[in-house]
Amino acid sequence: MRITRITFLLLLIQAFGMGQIKRDPVMVSLGGAYTTLADGVHAVGVNPANLAFQHDKPFMWQLATVNFGIGNNFFSMENLAAFSGKDLEAQGKKGKNQLYDQLRDGFRIFGDAHVAPLLSYASGNMAITNDLVGVFDLVLPEGLVQLLLEGNQVGAPIDLEYNRESMLVSEHAFSFAVPMKNFSWGVSLKYLNGLVYTGIDPDSSFTEFTTTPTDFNLHARYFLRQGIGGSGVAMDLGFISKEFNGMRVGFSFINAFGTIEWNGPSAFQVPELLINSLPGIVQEGDEWGASVVSKGDGLIYEIEADSITINKLSNGQWSDLFKEKKYIIKDTLENGQQRKFKMRYPGLFRIGVSKRLDQDLIIASDLVAGSEDRFGVHQGWKLSTGLQFNRFKAFPLRLGYMYGGRFVKELGFGGGFHAGPIIYDFALSFRNGTWIHSMKGLSFSFGVAITSFKSRKDKAPPSQ
Repeated sequence: MRITRITFLLLLIQAFGMGQIKRDPVMVSLGGAYTTLADGVHAVGVNPANLAFQHDKPFMWQLATVNFGIGNNFFSMENLAAFSGKDLEAQGKKGKNQLYDQLRDGFRIFGDAHVAPLLSYASGNMAITNDLVGVFDLVLPEGLVQLLLEGNQVGAPIDLEYNRESMLVSEHAFSFAVPMKNFSWGVSLKYLNGLVYTGIDPDSSFTEFTTTPTDFNLHARYFLRQGIGGSGVAMDLGFISKEFNGMRVGFSFINAFGTIEWNGPSAFQVPELLINSLPGIVQEGDEWGASVVSKGDGLIYEIEADSITINKLSNGQWSDLFKEKKYIIKDTLENGQQRKFKMRYPGLFRIGVSKRLDQDLIIASDLVAGSEDRFGVHQGWKLSTGLQFNRFKAFPLRLGYMYGGRFVKELGFGGGFHAGPIIYDFALSFRNGTWIHSMKGLSFSFGVAITSFKSRKDKAPPSQ
């Protein structure tokens, strides 16, 4: 099934660097332990209450931040070496059980990208930020793993329905914080400008594979829905305590009440010239050609095979055995207007604590949970712990680790150059693994900002 120009556009932007879908290099290097440490424009999307602590600091103007990450839940050098040539049936099917254990929810590929151009600024207790966020998620079903490992058992239907979603959104936020005597609270008001969305509609899609004693049957239908343009709103709410004996505690709700309505008006749209220069699909009889899909179009792929035997597979032609249909339908209302649909924007709840062990060392820890298991956000709790070393004032060093169960891990490390008006940070992390041989993905991040010649370095307040 070919992808639309829109999907290709989204993947192209991501591939060149175009979760927590918004991340910056300090967050990546600390393993996500950032609720009480996010500073300046980086507090937006993490904890807006932190803006209260920049009163005594100069402005921060973000020149650029680029984050890109991709991962999966199985492929690593360690797994390829462990399962290559292995007898999966030996020792009571130990190898097969290990595969099922790792692919319990199917095979998943996911990615996130975030870019912030020259349009984010923080000063006083306020910030204005503009970000471009892209995410994609592909899940191949557990039934496919079952089919590969067990074969097609007679009389046992196998669900082969897969899911794919991708989204490109620009976030525009105004944030402020209100300092109180012993704590501060903050709010971010966000406008979500939907650019592109494509995804399999689970309510209109199905796949069934059934084997009888003499043959097998396959019936599948996928409806790929798209959204071009749209808008929505979201809100971040945050709280943080003042530093007491070197310690701070904070929590935040990120993207609370956030929704996007697709196929509606939006302030900014993907340029038609760029869309038209990319490969796409169009209906030509029952086939897809090479032109763009119009707004309001939905994509249908159907495949059906009845009473297929081994003899037919050996001697027949694919086109005769498997009846395929690929066509475009108008996903519109009776009056011809585009069918609008809403989706929740991924939300997070964060709880964090940090401790200044001495003038040169800070340790931080976060607990984070997502509102739903979608677009790289996980509903289960994740624990992050990070260390920041400030012994060399112009060269901060960071190390962090995030753990969300056996199959959700991330080891991050990075540093920076902070001297005069320059704030430069970079980070690299291993996803779903802790070493090069066990990692199942990578994240890369760097950011550049400028401030006044006074710099924005933290000064430890006297203990209370």
